[in-house]
Amino acid sequence: MATNGTKASDGHVLTETVNDAPSTTPNDKPKTLVVKVQKTKNELPERETWGGKFDFLLSCVGYAIGLGNVWRFPYLCGKNGGGAFLIPYFLTLIFAGMPLFFLETALGQYTSIGGLGVWKLAPMFKGVGLAAAVLSFWLNIYYIVIIAWAIYYLYNSFTTELPWQSCGNSWNTDRCYSNYSIADTTNLTSAVVEFWERNMHQLTDGLEKPGEVRVPLAITLAIAWVLVYFCIWKGVSWTGKVVYFSATYPYFMLFILFCRGLTLPGAFDGILFYITPNFNKLTESEVWLDAATQIFFSYGLGLGSLIALGSYNPFNNNVYRDSVIVCCINSFTSMFAGFVIFSIVGFMANVTKKPIADVAASGPGLAFLAYPSAVTQLPISPLWSILFFSMLLMLGIDSQFCTVEGFITALVDEFPHLLRKRREIFIAVVCLVSYVIGLSNITQGGLYVFKLFDYYSASGMCLLFLVFFECISISWFYGVNKFYDNIEEMVGHRPCLWWKACWVVFTPLIVAGVFLFSAVQMVPLTMGDYVFPAWGQGVGWCMALSSMILIPGYMGYMFLTLKGTYKERLRMMIKPSVLVKAQENGPDQQTENQSQNPANEEAYI
Repeated sequence: MATNGTKASDGHVLTETVNDAPSTTPNDKPKTLVVKVQKTKNELPERETWGGKFDFLLSCVGYAIGLGNVWRFPYLCGKNGGGAFLIPYFLTLIFAGMPLFFLETALGQYTSIGGLGVWKLAPMFKGVGLAAAVLSFWLNIYYIVIIAWAIYYLYNSFTTELPWQSCGNSWNTDRCYSNYSIADTTNLTSAVVEFWERNMHQLTDGLEKPGEVRVPLAITLAIAWVLVYFCIWKGVSWTGKVVYFSATYPYFMLFILFCRGLTLPGAFDGILFYITPNFNKLTESEVWLDAATQIFFSYGLGLGSLIALGSYNPFNNNVYRDSVIVCCINSFTSMFAGFVIFSIVGFMANVTKKPIADVAASGPGLAFLAYPSAVTQLPISPLWSILFFSMLLMLGIDSQFCTVEGFITALVDEFPHLLRKRREIFIAVVCLVSYVIGLSNITQGGLYVFKLFDYYSASGMCLLFLVFFECISISWFYGVNKFYDNIEEMVGHRPCLWWKACWVVFTPLIVAGVFLFSAVQMVPLTMGDYVFPAWGQGVGWCMALSSMILIPGYMGYMFLTLKGTYKERLRMMIKPSVLVKAQENGPDQQTENQSQNPANEEAYI
């Protein structure tokens, strides 16, 4: 009597019951159980999926909601007509932001593979995946520097008196002032600015004078990378637990800071400045450009991270619903952060007796200059400083580790036999290499290097260029109707025709328009009165082109290496590769010959 069973995986488990002697009655029991384990030579560990129901949702929230929601959106809103700015913002969100967000997450979920493997659907566009990997690599290097700054400020907040609160420190000059009610500060420098420039950075005169590595910042940067490593080292089942804290903590802090802000004098003037619409601003092209760029950059589009996060979903997860929810949460957070920030800006305008427009700042200027200035005017200022910079840390860290996860997933899924078993070591190597390169951003002249990275490497024109080709590769070349069929297969119904219209017409037009406007309006990079030298801008363009050139470059490479007539080559470049849908959510099932060189083992129980 014998029974055989098999387990469909990279290795095959065969069970066989054997009797020592011929059977005499039907009820004889087997004397020995033989378990034969048949493995392939190149057995792969099983690809992970999200461990909990809300892991994917919170990971996307943590990834998409970052520093830009707090320090860029409120400033743009106040600058570009207050409530009127929401009109171009939401139009861009509906016509471009949400369609692209949904496209990336659905792509990842359907193929269950990272940002390089998904282009089996449109082989000639694999350069988009390569460009995304390069972009995310550059972004990982400099974005985490902001987190290192936040850790530095957070560490210096654990004191009875904040070090940027007074002028009696070793780094202060005789032009320092800490009384913000002084009317004329033309030849003076605030204590906050001197802490930023002379204590933390010890800033040099320009890019050509890098100076020495700032050891305190090297330590905080190392701490940031260690945090990132331990957030993703065990895979998405562990990362899914981390985001329950990292994605929700900033909301508690925003709410506490909002409640405190409302109690400050001048807060309501700031909020009125933020929400009062000025519809005349809508006639200016810059307002529409600001709205579009804010959507593209704050949603983390084009970096392959959303594809990676979606790829760990169960095949029948309702990615349609999840994408809409995340986009709504993202925009709501941006608007709510505006109330928090402008309550503080209104307070500072009240203290300094300056117009609110002059006090409002964007980017690092808001986080590390304007807000620390406001904190010094509050009772128990170290507490509010700790709350604010811990919020910045959490806002930045989950965006950072999700971007790193996107980069890691793309490469691990592209080379699974080499990297999947060594994932933890590979992540450590990537973190170490990124840390070493990132040291260039924390020298005494590192702020100039940071501006160079920020302006050229992973934002602006190169990101828009990538997103355009990402959109048309699926909607025009793979086929929007075919993609609709794929979505229906996953979620059980076809999305409304709106998404099809966006993917085919509206989104590519908007992205191309913003790209052309950005190209026309691009000016040489400056920082204050300092104009970056030509060689520095040349280095910046090399970083930008390092990703952009991969898209046409891969098309040319593929065309030249394929065999056949021109028409046959073009047909092969467009035709999807054989892709077996992975119901168990792993690319291991995709067209791999699992029967070669089997190794058989027997265990006797």
